[in-house]
Amino acid sequence: MTRAAVWKQLKGLGGLGLKIQSVRGRGYRLEHPIEFLHPDAIRDRLSPTARARLSRIDVFPQIDSTNTYLKKCALLDAPSGAVCLAEWQTAGRGRRGRQWVSPFGGNLYLSSLWRFAGGPAAISGFSLAVGVALARALRDVAGLEIGLKWPNDLLWQGRKLAGVLVELAGEAGGPSHAVVGIGVNVRMPDRAAATVDQPWVDLFRMCGGVPSRNELAAHILDELVQAVATFETRGLAPFVDAWHEFDVVAGRPVQLHLPNEIVHGEVRGIDASGALVVQVGAELRHFASGEISLRMAT
Repeated sequence: MTRAAVWKQLKGLGGLGLKIQSVRGRGYRLEHPIEFLHPDAIRDRLSPTARARLSRIDVFPQIDSTNTYLKKCALLDAPSGAVCLAEWQTAGRGRRGRQWVSPFGGNLYLSSLWRFAGGPAAISGFSLAVGVALARALRDVAGLEIGLKWPNDLLWQGRKLAGVLVELAGEAGGPSHAVVGIGVNVRMPDRAAATVDQPWVDLFRMCGGVPSRNELAAHILDELVQAVATFETRGLAPFVDAWHEFDVVAGRPVQLHLPNEIVHGEVRGIDASGALVVQVGAELRHFASGEISLRMAT
């Protein structure tokens, strides 16, 4: 290749957000190594139970959104346990339509499809069970205490490490399906970090190193498969105590931003359905997730 052709390729890598270093007399290299995701590398690290429950694992170098992809697959009768991961999302989404910053090869973007016999109302607490499963997985990987902020933010020392987006669809009386989207900050590049509009942290900054992304994906899927199996037979009840253990807002003053009002109160945990319980004056009020933004009061 000519030098011009090499430089053109390097500019393309720069467009992905990758930082390239020039090494005098030797050439070019990435500032940080990248471990690419691979279906076989993930599958080999799964427990036998998870390997049996996951129907397929797709990995894409680029996609608009892993959740959007599986929502389309669900309409085409894709089986329960289908998994999609991507190196880069061009239109990653969080709750309430917020952008999920998704730089190439730095973090983990994972979605999975699960089918249920009941309708969406019967699995309304499923997202909290997923949050508990993800908190357990990240605690094991990082060796540090992870917190849950209702409904689906995972925090470390007040900064966001990961998030969950569960999208439900189906008939009122069943069957229904859920697409579970999980985003974990593994090693956030500085350029991408500048676009994040809230306090954040990644596993690299927490642990001083980067875990294997394939191993991380497998560990999360192991916990998720176990959580799905428990939820299918027993609902949210087995996860409520664990949620309270991870809860970082219980007993704290908060603001709830609803579509038509702002509610000030103090959190009293969650109820049996997964709704947030807030002390508002002398009244205990219960809030389902929906279009609600929970903010710590200052």
